[in-house]
Amino acid sequence: MSSPVRIIDTSYVDVPTTTKPPPDPIKLTSMEAIWVAFPVLQHVLLFEDAGMPPFDAVLHSLKSSLAATLASFAPLAGKLVHLKNTGDVAISCSPSDSVKFVVAESDTGIRRLAGDEEHDLPVLKQLVPDVDMSELPTAVLAVQATRLEGGVAVGLTLHHAVADGRSLWTFVEAWAAACRGGGETPATTPTFDRSLIKLPDDEELARRIYQKLAPNLPLVTPPPLPRLEDLARFTCRTFTLDMADIQRLKQHIVHLGESDGTSQACPPSTFVAVAAVAWTCFARCRQFALDDDVLFHFLADVRARLDPPVDAGYFGVCLTRCLVMIPARELHGARALVAAASAIQHEIRRMSGDPANSQNHLGPTIMDGWDRLMIVSGSPGFRAYDIADFGWGKPTRTESTRMNHDGQLALMGARDGHGVQVSVSLLQRSQMDLFKSQFFELLGKSTT
Repeated sequence: MSSPVRIIDTSYVDVPTTTKPPPDPIKLTSMEAIWVAFPVLQHVLLFEDAGMPPFDAVLHSLKSSLAATLASFAPLAGKLVHLKNTGDVAISCSPSDSVKFVVAESDTGIRRLAGDEEHDLPVLKQLVPDVDMSELPTAVLAVQATRLEGGVAVGLTLHHAVADGRSLWTFVEAWAAACRGGGETPATTPTFDRSLIKLPDDEELARRIYQKLAPNLPLVTPPPLPRLEDLARFTCRTFTLDMADIQRLKQHIVHLGESDGTSQACPPSTFVAVAAVAWTCFARCRQFALDDDVLFHFLADVRARLDPPVDAGYFGVCLTRCLVMIPARELHGARALVAAASAIQHEIRRMSGDPANSQNHLGPTIMDGWDRLMIVSGSPGFRAYDIADFGWGKPTRTESTRMNHDGQLALMGARDGHGVQVSVSLLQRSQMDLFKSQFFELLGKSTT
């Protein structure tokens, strides 16, 4: 039985008084509007206590550095509000803004929590602060520090309509640097200026999305999804691919393509290679009918692809939807990895030519194929372990705690700085066992 997490204190960290909040509400773009209905972005970072100061000193460092960081990230202390006069949703800021800081404790041992392949979901989900985002106005950000047996967890809850994964890790990097001290200069200066996003009919499109996905604003009720299951039944596991695994996988895909004349001009990217093997394993472990279409959904960062390109420091959601669909039979047999990689590469090329894609994010294709859909979040390029050193060394482990789709994949750079961390969620344990078996077989590795 997992030990419960006990909340022992709740306080608020203020934005420095010298920081002037934006004078006007920051209206969300159409790329952000969908996330009003799917609001929660949550991650937890686990640190073993070797060389770590006492917990009270850790709390003091986290709070003081958070206050310093909010000088550049002040809108994160604001509220997400519904502007009744126009129908828009926006970030509203004021001089009295603050971020909730929760302190908790648990008898759970951090080595088990950080070391197990299978997630202890009941505990992990309690290591991030609970924020009710079902009605506007709502908080944008909350953080939690939890004392564990042998370490500390730092958890974040961030409204997904305000930030994508890249933005979340930009904030964590700045906060960690401030906590380490030494006067380090952040790699990028954040900007919350939504006017940088140039999309056709952006405001009108955003309002149409609100009308469809959140028609009862300021109440937010996520759309009903087919076959929504009890979240407590999910099993989640994390695997790590090192550089040798990735290079071997890429070359295997190239060689398979050469054997049937479908080779590409260059090896697949790390994302494509890892996504191809995960999608193939998903189709096989779920054992769909061979004539069924299997769907693969991922979100692409288009900051550099928009016209004009968006500043590297843009803090917000700048993603476009990518959807791939092929018959299940193509993900069986010797050339399955080639079929998967080719389909994903084709969609990436399509997206590159149309980065401002305004397709319906929850159209009938996805809704009709919900039980045959793999959803991917994150990126092998997210250097979470490298940038989240708060002065105590790299996290021992970091995970998204929002793994709640029957066929969800979360990617980030591995702790060694070279490989890829792959986290997977499925409903049935027997299917997860088969997924793992197929995953390592396709990598040419033993499961032991």
